[in-house]
Amino acid sequence: MATTSQPSRKFRLSTSRLSALFVGIFAAGIVILLTTVYVLTARVLDHEVDVVIQAEVNGLLDEYRRGGILQLIQNLHRRADNWGRTGAVYLLIDGQGRRIAGNIARWPSDISLGDQWIEFEIDASEHGGGVAHPVRAQTFLLPGGRALLVGTDVLDRKRLASRLRSAMIWGTGLCIALSVLVAYFYSQRVRRRVAAIANTCDTIMAGELSERLAIEGANDEFDELSTTVNRMLDRIEQQTSLLRTTFDSAAHDLRAPLYRARVRIEEALQHRELAEDSRDVMEATLAELDRVQRTLGTLLQIAQADAYSRELPLEEVDLANLAREIVDLYQPEASERSQSLIYRGEQNAALRGNQQLLAQVLVNLVENALKYVPAGGRVDVSVDTSADAITLTVADNGPGVPAEDRERIQQPFMRLERDRSQSGSGLGLSLVAAVIRLHRGTVELLDNQPGLIVRCRLPKEKTERPQKTVTARLPHRTATSST
Repeated sequence: MATTSQPSRKFRLSTSRLSALFVGIFAAGIVILLTTVYVLTARVLDHEVDVVIQAEVNGLLDEYRRGGILQLIQNLHRRADNWGRTGAVYLLIDGQGRRIAGNIARWPSDISLGDQWIEFEIDASEHGGGVAHPVRAQTFLLPGGRALLVGTDVLDRKRLASRLRSAMIWGTGLCIALSVLVAYFYSQRVRRRVAAIANTCDTIMAGELSERLAIEGANDEFDELSTTVNRMLDRIEQQTSLLRTTFDSAAHDLRAPLYRARVRIEEALQHRELAEDSRDVMEATLAELDRVQRTLGTLLQIAQADAYSRELPLEEVDLANLAREIVDLYQPEASERSQSLIYRGEQNAALRGNQQLLAQVLVNLVENALKYVPAGGRVDVSVDTSADAITLTVADNGPGVPAEDRERIQQPFMRLERDRSQSGSGLGLSLVAAVIRLHRGTVELLDNQPGLIVRCRLPKEKTERPQKTVTARLPHRTATSST
């Protein structure tokens, strides 16, 4: 199906449409120009022939008026030999159609007598053979029923017109072929530059904020666009770096006082003489501190995932084996909730990635599914491989997520209204999305009817040499943040 749609897809490109429009306009212009030249040239040649014939006719008629029919016959006898030199044609006939004078034998067939312009052919010997020569002539009726025909051989004019017509056709074809080649190479050049810009933008969107659009020095619109976009990227990178540095510094600075507050509360809880009301308040405060620490830890993980880019340490990770380990880790919790947690899929699925972050993705997805699936529910974890990608899928039969909210809940702190009473900070899927983006993958939320399907597609990357498969260290479960 992709093969059959490829030509139509190429023609839908702006460069292809512009090139086709350019070729069409250029071809139409060339055809109009050459046709106009041909028609005007043919008219000029016809007019010159008519002028020559008219001048010859006027001269003979003047001789006839001055000397009568005998003078006209004498002039025709003198000019009869002009056929070989100038291609002139003369004929004078009487009322019965008999030849009186001239250099052709008889009146042309199918031509009536009268004052008119005519065209006909005569046979003449040329290079040892007979050749039909086209003749253009003018006829006149004279007193006594006589008729005069004066014309000229137009074979050379016809041949010239034929050459002009052939030159027009060949010229049109060559010009169209040249325009097609120019349009093709121009469209390829534009397409390459657009593809280079698109690829660079994809790289920037994947986290390489230091990448910039290439400037070829042609001082054209593309260079102007690249210069403007690069200035914008410089500004974005500067502000992003400032925000990231501020966020990281604030997050790290908060960890120490939060830890000290936690330690002091835990020490205070050790005193037996502590009042029960105070103990309840301090335990509630401790729980809130735990939630804040988990939220802060998840925010740091998201920031690190978005900031890793090229510096992300990669190794060969067996995602299928990692998924089975996570399922085994949460199997007791699922059993306590009367839930079914099952792994289905490939036995091995190796890819290049960061072991710790991928394990965190699995932990977040499984925790979210177990949290929202009611007792007796089901959670299926699977890993499937294809020629170019590995797909991690976590499906449940819980309440699911409405289609209009599936993109929104992948943003930090975004939660559904119905889940406000549940524990969590709304960062779980945000961290999943950040890690999958970091691995050049995509996250898709689908309807399981009922329930939710989270499908993470990770591209395979070939390595130069085989590396030892690394089993990830599982993240500590208390450090995760569920959606």
